[in-house]
Parts: sequence; structure tokens; C-alpha cells
Amino acid sequence: MADYFPFDPNPRTPSRPAPPGAIDAQFHILGPREKYPVRPGAAYEMPTATPAALKRVHAALGFRRGIVVQTTTYGEDHTVVLDALAELGPGYKGCANALVFEARDDAYLHKLHDAGVRGARFSFRQALGAVLSKPAFERAVARIRELGWYMKIQPEQSGILESLPWIEQITDIPVLIDHMGRANADLGPERDPNVRTLSELLGRGNFWVMLSLGEKVSTQGAPYEDVVPIARALIDAAPHRCVWGSDWPHPVSKKQPPNDADLLELLYRYVRSDDELRRILVDNPSALFGYGGEA
Repeated sequence: MADYFPFDPNPRTPSRPAPPGAIDAQFHILGPREKYPVRPGAAYEMPTATPAALKRVHAALGFRRGIVVQTTTYGEDHTVVLDALAELGPGYKGCANALVFEARDDAYLHKLHDAGVRGARFSFRQALGAVLSKPAFERAVARIRELGWYMKIQPEQSGILESLPWIEQITDIPVLIDHMGRANADLGPERDPNVRTLSELLGRGNFWVMLSLGEKVSTQGAPYEDVVPIARALIDAAPHRCVWGSDWPHPVSKKQPPNDADLLELLYRYVRSDDELRRILVDNPSALFGYGGEA
């Protein structure tokens, strides 16, 4: 299994903190291995990233709320998410891995729901070894509908287009597309069919986008100027259905990930106003993730 770079252990304070009530729409908890065994066939394993380390990052950035997302590393066994939610406290909620629908019973799903899980992440990338069959996918969508959860989509490396046959017919549940649909920064928003397709999906009303992974979508590298027009096009397409996630601890990083303050400051360059920033970090994720009036 390949070695990947760990997160920066010294999160700096950004140029300004996140607004009060900000929500990190995606981070992961990983390890330690002796406590949370990696599932057989997992595509990757990362250096340990604990709730305590996450708290340090969030404290530096100004976050007290967020969504811990189950990785394919653990598949249907959500012990790491359940333990993290118990340790992190009431400001935090969870997102399951879709394998849980095929491998676990309704009692387990209700256990996740009671712990604060409100969505499930789907991957159609065969390399990750966590893809449901089409019949299992249809059953999972039905259960999401019954539970009142949202669907979360991890795009292919080549972009969101390859996932369309799975998701384009879904109209009655929220669907969150991760990582700006893995747009092609070399093409830019005007020429990239991924951005055009994602913008069309956003126009339907039930699709959302996470403005994350700018550091990997970028082909120019820091300070990632080539992703700013892409993010801006997506915000303009659906200003009330954009959220932001740190993707900490930055799984499958083949070079040292940036300091997390750099990524928050990249979001600051996407937006045009404080009102827009608050919408992306507070209002939109509060609605999608079911926070209601929680502070």
C-alpha cells in the first residue's frame, strides 16, 4: 500500500477566523490501526488523524462544527465515526459510507442516525473497491429517502461526467457533489464539460456542491489561482447550495498538503462579500446537514 503524506501538524491562524457557526462540510478521522483495523482490500491507508488533532485544526481556523465523513478505508464498519462523534460533541455530525446499506441492517442504520449521521457518501470509482451494484444502489437510495438523509458523491478522477448515469435521475433528495466535481483547471469553467454539467445539475434545485480540494484540482500549484474562476462559476450557479470542506487530513496526498489555513484563505478568494462567505460556511451547510437553529 502506497505511502502518502500526512497533514501539517502545526495549523496556523488564518488571516481572519471563520465566521461564528461555520461548518466544515468534510473531514475524516483515521486510525490508529491497532484500534480501527483497515478493511480487507482497502485502496489506501493514511497516517493517524485523531479527533484531538482535528480539534487543534478547527480551533486554529475558528470552527466548532463539522461533518466527519467515513472513508473507504473502513467501509461499512463505522466505529471510527461513532467514536469521533462521541468525542467531538454536539456540534459535529456524520456522513456514512454507502457500503453500509449492503452490509448492515436497519438497526445499525438507526444507530448511525441516532449518533448524528445524516448522509451517505457514494463512490463509483472501481479503484477504491467500494462501489455498490446497481440494484444495491437503488435500494440504498430508497433507504436514504426513508431516513431523510442526503446523498454525497465522490467524483471520478476525470470529473463528474462519468457518474451521471448513476445520479442524473435523482430529483427528490439532496445530492452533494464533492470537490467541485473534479473540474479540469486547464480548461477552465468556460470550456470544461464537468463545470457545465455540474452547473446544469445545480440548476435543478436538489443538487449541491462542495468547494473543496482546490489544491488538487489546481494544476498550477500554490496559490491555486486557476481554481478561483471554477469556484466562482459554481457559486454564481447556486449561491444557496454551495458548502466548503477542508478534506482534512487530506487523504491520498502524493505531496505535502498545504496548511489548512491556506485552504480556508483560498475560500476567502472565491467569495465577493462577507455575506457570501457566511452563506457558504454557515447558512447553506446548516440547511443541508440538518443543524436547524443550532449554534
